[in-house]
Amino acid sequence: MGSPTGFKEIPRELAPDRPVSERLRDWREISGLLPDDRLRAQGARCMDCGIPFCHSACPVGNLIPQWNDLVNRGRWRDALTMLLKTNNFPEFTGRVCPAPCEEACVLNLERRPVTIKQIERAIIEHAFAQGWIVPQPPLLRTGKKVAVVGSGPAGLAAAAQLNKAGHLVTVFERADRVGGLLTYGIPSFKLEKSVVARRVNLMEQEGIVFRVNAHVGKDLPAGGLLGEFDALCLAGGAALPRDLPVPGRDLRGIHFAMEFLPRQNRLNFGEAESEGFLSAQGKHVVVIGGGDTGSDCVGTAHRQGAKSVTQFELLPRPPEERTPDMPWPRWPMILRVSTSHEEGGRRDWSVSTKAFSGEKGLVKSLHATRLEWTKGIDGRPGMKEVPGSEFEAPCDLCLLAMGFLGPEKGGMLDQLGVKLNAQGNVATDANFMTSLPGVFAAGDMRRGQSLVVWAIQEGRQAARAVDAFLMGRSDL
Repeated sequence: MGSPTGFKEIPRELAPDRPVSERLRDWREISGLLPDDRLRAQGARCMDCGIPFCHSACPVGNLIPQWNDLVNRGRWRDALTMLLKTNNFPEFTGRVCPAPCEEACVLNLERRPVTIKQIERAIIEHAFAQGWIVPQPPLLRTGKKVAVVGSGPAGLAAAAQLNKAGHLVTVFERADRVGGLLTYGIPSFKLEKSVVARRVNLMEQEGIVFRVNAHVGKDLPAGGLLGEFDALCLAGGAALPRDLPVPGRDLRGIHFAMEFLPRQNRLNFGEAESEGFLSAQGKHVVVIGGGDTGSDCVGTAHRQGAKSVTQFELLPRPPEERTPDMPWPRWPMILRVSTSHEEGGRRDWSVSTKAFSGEKGLVKSLHATRLEWTKGIDGRPGMKEVPGSEFEAPCDLCLLAMGFLGPEKGGMLDQLGVKLNAQGNVATDANFMTSLPGVFAAGDMRRGQSLVVWAIQEGRQAARAVDAFLMGRSDL
C-alpha cells in the first residue's frame, strides 16, 4: 500500500468525458485517461484490504490491490505483468466492463471507490505506448489442432490461451471481421475498433489463424471440423434476440437492436450504405429495453440525428441507492446513467407495449400502458396494468433491445447434436465439455447473455479444460 492514508487524503478522480456537444458529432471514444501522476495518486487510494472484495467480485479474478500499488509506485511494467496474469484483454474490459470490482470496493461503502477500471485501462495503454506488448508465440508446438467457433471475447480468450499452450488454433468467424460483438455490437464511441484490430493483429503474429466469412453449420458443415481438428470450442454467443409479439409487429421500422447497431459500425468502417441501412435521422425513435444494448441504441440514435429518443423499460425505476435487499458488496440493481443517457432523450419505466400502428406499412405509433409492480407473499415481484393509463407515443423507428434467449438453434448445434440445458444454452459438464466428447463450449453460448468480462473468463476456463483433454494435464 503506497499511502496508508491515501484513501482519506486523495479524492476519487476520473478523467473527464468529452463534452456532449463535441462527441455527438463523431464516433470516437468518449472517455480518456488522466495523466500518469494523477493515475498514480488514484492507485494510492487503494487500502490493500485484508479481504479484497474487489478481487472476489471480478469475474477474471484480477489481482487489483497488487497492480494498484505497483501503479502508485510507478512500476508500470510490473503492474502489466500482474494484470496479464488474469486477463488477456484489459484494453476491452478497461473500456466496456461495468466494473463490479468498484461496486465491491470497501471505499464504495461511502460511494467513492478506487477508480479500478480507469487504472486497468491505463496500465495496458501505457504498455502499448511503451512498446511492451509484442507477439509472444509459443516456443514449442504440441501438434494438436483446435478449432474455436466464434471470435467474440470468449472465443478470443480461448484461442489466446490454447495458443499459449502450444496448440495450433484456428478461429472460425461467420462475419467478415474478427471480434464478434466487440466489433459489430458495441458502438465505436465506447470501444474504437482499432483497439480490437490491434489485439487481433497481435494474435495473428503469435500464430493463431482466423477464418472470416466462415459460418460453421451453414457455409462449413460442423461435422467436418470433427475430423479435421482434435478438439472444438464453441463460442458463438447468445445471438437469439427476445421478440415482442404484439399487434403491428410486422410493420416496417421495427427492428432488433442487433439489426441496427452493426450497420452503423459497418458504415464507420467505410462501407457504403446498403439498401437495408437503418437510420434514425429525423425520426422519433423508441428503444424498448433498459439495459446496455438499449443504451447503445440511444447513443447511436443521437449521433444519427434522431428527432427524439425515448427508452421504455418494463421493470420499475430502480432506486438510486442500495436497499436492504442488495447489501454491499453484492452487485446492486440501482439506477445507472450511461454516457448515452447524458446526451439526451427520455427514459420511462413500468411500461408495457401493447401494439404498434402505422401508415402504408410503416410504423408511426407505439401503444402502451403503465404497470404497477407489487411483491407477492413469496416475495416475488408481480405486475398488473394500471386501468386508464393507456398512452400513445410517436414512433418512426422502434429498436427491440430486450435481451437474448440463448444461442441460435439449428445449423451448427443441430449438426453436432450437442444437448441443450433447460435455459436453451449449450449444456456442459464441470469441465466445459458438451455431450459430444472433444467438443467444448464457453461464453454466452454456454452461460447465456452476460458480460464481456465473464466471456473472457469462460474462454480461459474452457481453454484449460481443452488443454487437459488433449494433453492429460494443463498448466494454464
